[in-house]
Amino acid sequence: MGVDLNLLVPLDALLQERSVTRAAQRLGLSQPTVSAALARLRRHFGDELLTRVGNQYELTPLAEHLASHAKRTLDSANRVFDTRPDFDPAIAEREFNLIVTDVQLATFGRVLTGLVHEAAPGVKLRFQHNSPHLVRGAQEHLRIVDGMVLPQGLLANVPGIDLYEDRWVCVIAHDTVTSAPPTPEELATRPWILPYYLPSCGFSPLHGLHAHGIEPRVEVAIENFLTMPYLIAGTDRVGVVPESATRLFPSDSGTVVVELPFGGGRLVYSLWWHPLHEGDPAHLWLRKTAAEAGRIVAASTAQTVPTHTPHN
Repeated sequence: MGVDLNLLVPLDALLQERSVTRAAQRLGLSQPTVSAALARLRRHFGDELLTRVGNQYELTPLAEHLASHAKRTLDSANRVFDTRPDFDPAIAEREFNLIVTDVQLATFGRVLTGLVHEAAPGVKLRFQHNSPHLVRGAQEHLRIVDGMVLPQGLLANVPGIDLYEDRWVCVIAHDTVTSAPPTPEELATRPWILPYYLPSCGFSPLHGLHAHGIEPRVEVAIENFLTMPYLIAGTDRVGVVPESATRLFPSDSGTVVVELPFGGGRLVYSLWWHPLHEGDPAHLWLRKTAAEAGRIVAASTAQTVPTHTPHN
């Protein structure tokens, strides 16, 4: 039996809204029309999809499984039909989705949104927070977003451009600082807090410790950088963050920035995308604008004299 792809739109709305009424409102259709679509979907999958529990509907296990697949498929279909032979940013209406960290959003993202607003007032940017799950499944997720901003070395066999440089530094509580910088051995005795902890991918700031035969004891793993000082102040923990993050820490955070005692702190951020976007005129414009934003961030960073003073 052939599949009616027109059912994909009501399927996604029903699974997201978990209500025939809300799905109908979302789609601008009548309730009987959406109810008929639900009946056809139930026959196709041989499953109720939505079941009443008390005064509300809940998804069946199959529907839970289908929800993310339906959304990704619909997003991919929308991208196909959003493609045009040319792209005029001044009149374009388009949404670009980018995966970034909190620090990248506050620095690179801030500049990029300004450039896009000035050149393309009808274009919307949607930023998604990065996570180890997204990094591990980057090849798959790049099919449904316009790009991921990640350090060099995490992805392979996908196109990308370098945006700007940063560097890794350590953060410790200011009241644990001695007169001399901590040695690798001293740091190894402390509990560590690591952002985006991906042992399988390798975390470049730790390569120096590993070269010394030291395996840090990871006590806390988080998926952001800007909360780091709140988890370090008043403790003996040591964290590793991009230096750009430390410039955004509160002045009274109770932490101090110290150099990595084993070198290797260079960090290069790149924008990565799926090959299917390679020739899309809209995506070409986005990459050009992202590269310009990267140059602005790099120039701004170069004008800032690094200071490794306590944030207390």
